[in-house]
Amino acid sequence: MSLRVEAAGPGTTVQDLGRFGLRAIGVGSSGAMDHASHRIAQRLVGNRESAAGIEVPLGGLRLRATGDHWIVVTGAEVPLTVGSHPADLWRPHLLHAGEVLELGFATRGIRAYVAVRGGLAVPPVLGSRSRDTLAGLGPEPLQVGDELVIGRTTLPLHLVDIAPWRVPGDHVEARVVPGPRRDMLAPEAWDLLTGETWTASSAADRVGVRLDGPLLRHRGTAELPSEGVIPGAIQVPPSGVPTILLADGPVTGGYPVIGVVLDLDAIGQLRPGATLRLRG
Repeated sequence: MSLRVEAAGPGTTVQDLGRFGLRAIGVGSSGAMDHASHRIAQRLVGNRESAAGIEVPLGGLRLRATGDHWIVVTGAEVPLTVGSHPADLWRPHLLHAGEVLELGFATRGIRAYVAVRGGLAVPPVLGSRSRDTLAGLGPEPLQVGDELVIGRTTLPLHLVDIAPWRVPGDHVEARVVPGPRRDMLAPEAWDLLTGETWTASSAADRVGVRLDGPLLRHRGTAELPSEGVIPGAIQVPPSGVPTILLADGPVTGGYPVIGVVLDLDAIGQLRPGATLRLRG
């Protein structure tokens, strides 16, 4: 049994929880940008949290079932129809053979997650079914006409009325801890980072998001050899515009890391134009 893609939306990919332990050989973690939404979606349809689902940035996905499937949509608030009827997010629905599941465009948050009982049976690459958009690893982004084969699970289906969960709105707060190269920035840089309100730039994807706000000046002109970075690292190039690296970010970087964001699920739902406060 499968789900046929009739409309893919921009940048829709297959994701699980990611591939780990490979950064030493240049392979990043990738995986769902909002782990909580992905995990809850998989649990709602009786899958293991590590099962593969669909990450839908913005919306616009349309799937037709070739068999009967339990399916759920979590994450960003999107208009949802199941079999041509309006349906609730964060609640499992039975999608009958021939029926269509359709996601409109997000009004709160930016990434929705679709899970189907049994998970998506795409071939794993280096232990994960996630698409890494920077490295080009994993299944290709979804396109019209794709057939998504559904796997099997022996776990019980625990139906619930609805999961009490909601993604952040247009003002997000996230925790940040000092990074290893804070001393390469001007003395006031940390106070600006943690004291100002930042705006998420439209220059954002699964690799990272730039923040609009005050410029963070470097202390001098010394160059930094490339060194290891992780998701959540806030790099500051000579322009002074900070960038938060995300799930598909590089494993090394040559700009000083002033801090590391801890609440990456919230950053993964940050819409362009939304405001962000970083709490140190």
